Amino acid sequence: MIKPLDYFALLVSRDDAIPLFEAALAIAQGIDERLDFSATLATVDRFAATLQRRLAPDMTAIQKLRSLNQYFYRELGFGGNLNHFYDAGNSLLPQVIATRRGIPISLAVLFIEIAQQIGLQIKGIAFPGHFLMRLSIPSGEIILDPLSGSSLTRETLEEWLLPYIEPAEAPFKSALAHHLQAAGSRAILARMLRNLKTILVDDGNWEAFLAIQQRLVILLPDDITERRDRGLAYANLSIPQPALQDLETYLAKRPYASDAAMLREKLPGLRKACKRSN
Repeated sequence: MIKPLDYFALLVSRDDAIPLFEAALAIAQGIDERLDFSATLATVDRFAATLQRRLAPDMTAIQKLRSLNQYFYRELGFGGNLNHFYDAGNSLLPQVIATRRGIPISLAVLFIEIAQQIGLQIKGIAFPGHFLMRLSIPSGEIILDPLSGSSLTRETLEEWLLPYIEPAEAPFKSALAHHLQAAGSRAILARMLRNLKTILVDDGNWEAFLAIQQRLVILLPDDITERRDRGLAYANLSIPQPALQDLETYLAKRPYASDAAMLREKLPGLRKACKRSN
């Protein structure tokens, strides 16, 4: 039987063929390996099949979107977990499906999966501070808020973007267009993992943090800072050999990084721990 981490690696091995929903679901396996993967997939397939039976063959994209919004937000009752926004469960799709509560990115991944199954090509947008969705139609683009399914005006989007841009990004119109580009599956998964990473490090849950960090290293193999953070997770779990390997690799690549001196101070202790364990 394939191990959860190996399965995640298999899912994200090709940029042009990452199954977003399945890979996002595999993130949850890092937290709970008992997850019934097939049962969760079957639940979402039933959602899509139920909606598909209601759709007429000649429906336009706008009509399908209205039906999906009605079904997803009103009948199924999905929405934002506003009272517990920083709960790790908001980023774990099985829990989102069970509770009908999540954050914009997890709700979007689920919404996009159902949309694709009914022939509606909705894309994710890695907008600063609030993940969004986009539907392209002949007359233009519809930008959607995953918390409610409502369409967003340009004025609202400009207001949301303003705190995240520098004056150098002017003209503002160009900056907004840049931030409304569709995000690839790899970028969406990285954002989900980094959301979890922030929550878990604040909680001091190093075992779960390591599981998430292992997936980030697989997903972003060229990002040396993810290797560093995996090394720190190993160190906090008193697993010295891989901690030493990751931190030495980081320091070899970034010898003058701002955190290099602090990390070098950790190496002697890790080397001693490695000798004791041999």
